[in-house]
Amino acid sequence: MTRPQTRPQSRPKVALVDSGGTNIGSVRYALDRLGADARLTSSADDILAADGVILPGVGAAAAGMSRLHDSGLVDVLRQVGQPLLGVCLGMQLLFERSAEDGGTECLGLLAGEVVPIPPAPGVRVPHMGWNTLTTVREDPLTAGLPDGTRAYFVHSFAVPVTADTLQTTEYSGVWSAVVRHGNRWGAQFHPERSTSAGSRLLTNFLLEVSP
Repeated sequence: MTRPQTRPQSRPKVALVDSGGTNIGSVRYALDRLGADARLTSSADDILAADGVILPGVGAAAAGMSRLHDSGLVDVLRQVGQPLLGVCLGMQLLFERSAEDGGTECLGLLAGEVVPIPPAPGVRVPHMGWNTLTTVREDPLTAGLPDGTRAYFVHSFAVPVTADTLQTTEYSGVWSAVVRHGNRWGAQFHPERSTSAGSRLLTNFLLEVSP
C-alpha cells in the first residue's frame, strides 16, 4: 500500500552536513518548506544529536572527501546511527571507493565502487537533465515514486546496481538512482531540483526521522 504524502507531525531536527557544496542552500530551503528544522553544521555534536542527517554535495569525490577530512567529519559520519541520506555526490561518498580523480577512498558505509559513466553514441557525459526512475524494490523512502517518475540528475560518475539498490535510472547503462543499507540511504538525483518527486522523497525521509 502506498503511504499517503503527509507532513511530519513535529519538526524533526535535521543536520545538514556542511560539505561545501553549492546546492546546500537549496536543500536547506526545501527542507524548511517541508517543516523540518534543518541546520547547516560541521559540528560533531549537532550531527550526532539530530533526528536525521543529510550529506549533500556536488563536484568531485576527492575534493568532497578532503573537505570532510579537513572538518573532522569522516569518523563522525561513520558513527551516525540515525537515518542518514546522501544526495548526489553525498550518495557516492557513502560507498567504499570512487574511481574519480584517480581513485578516492570514501566513507565505506555501503559496499561498492563508484565508476565513470561510459561514453556511447548519442550520449553526452555528464548525465545532465531529467530522467526516469525504475523500482527494484519497495522502500518507505521511495513511496509515491512509481516507475516512470522523472527526477533531475547531474553526474559523470555513477553507482552500478548492487544489492542495496532501490531504484535505477538508465543512461549509457543502468545505474543506482536510490539506495539503502540499514539506516543509510542515498539519492543520486537532486531532490531540491526535482519538483514534486524531490519533495516526495524528502518528505518520506522526514517521516522516517520524525521523533
